[in-house]
Amino acid sequence: MLWIMRFSGFFSAAMGMIVLFPSLQSFPPAEAIRSSNMDRYLRCPACTNSMDKFPFRKAPVFRNADECSSSTLGKSGVCDPSLVHVAITLDVEYLRGSIAAVHSILQHSKCPENVFFHFLVSENGLENLVRYTFPELKFKVYFFDPERVRSLISSSVRQALEQPLNYARNYLADLLEPCVKRVIYLDSDLVLVDDISKLWSISLGKKTIGAPEYCHANFSKYFTEYFWSDRKFSGVFSGRNPCYFNTGVMVIDLSKWRRFGYTRHIERWMDIQKTSPSRIYELGSLPPYLLVFAGQVSPIKHRWNQHGLGGDNVRGSCRDLHPGPVSLLHWSGSGKPWLRLDSKQPCPLDSLWAPYDLYGQST
Repeated sequence: MLWIMRFSGFFSAAMGMIVLFPSLQSFPPAEAIRSSNMDRYLRCPACTNSMDKFPFRKAPVFRNADECSSSTLGKSGVCDPSLVHVAITLDVEYLRGSIAAVHSILQHSKCPENVFFHFLVSENGLENLVRYTFPELKFKVYFFDPERVRSLISSSVRQALEQPLNYARNYLADLLEPCVKRVIYLDSDLVLVDDISKLWSISLGKKTIGAPEYCHANFSKYFTEYFWSDRKFSGVFSGRNPCYFNTGVMVIDLSKWRRFGYTRHIERWMDIQKTSPSRIYELGSLPPYLLVFAGQVSPIKHRWNQHGLGGDNVRGSCRDLHPGPVSLLHWSGSGKPWLRLDSKQPCPLDSLWAPYDLYGQST
């Protein structure tokens, strides 16, 4: 039986975790539904005649607590050493999720004015929407050319995993300014219920990336029999103790990434997948990360990626949370909370995403 502290409106900024007990009822997955208002804006953002035509409401203004160090973009801009850097993609299908993720980060941050967002896009017209929704947000938009990676993408179990922007995280070290030495990469289908500065301050030691690891998972299933049968492929894990990790939440040392050229390592495995007589993996952007980093990841507590709330990559059915405290809720899988809520077929945990949703006009 599920127990969740009842709340009205939004989570309190002081809320550190959510207490849950299993188990939850399973609901059928909702069909993908996109609002006609959102569609109209995204097809033609210039067609909106006034600011109140934007499909999102304005977020409240979030201010730093007194103990926060001041951060002003006038002098050193994005290179300000007091900033927390967060990278998120913005695209048509997941825009509602991205906006909710930003909202949740600001609401639970003690120093929201010290958070700088790096938005990765493959289409124009989204910058004004972000600026309207978050008028005082510190952010920059970076264009990621889909052609840079399109020829390397192989088919996957779910079409969304084949979108070029899903691979933009591979190029953060190239896209972001050289002065940005560290970044938190976040998927668009999650919300934070804790202060992101806690995640930012985690030490990576000598590792390049940090993420929650799941060593109990069947690691072999992420690669094909053809991969495991050929030592020139499977031998990459020799001397390593590889564990599955989800690439939707990563703390990345960009200095080390640039120094060792990890983008090229990832591209090499994607090219092998495309040119081999048989496939070496089935999923989209995850396996190349496992090939390069599994067994060499700085482990982060599981509370920072309570993933899988969107079910699997086919059905998207309801899931329970993993046991333990929660700092980040992640609807990885095919079931997205905004689609299930709109279809009137939500899963119980989708109600935890809803308070951060800014979609729709103010009443």
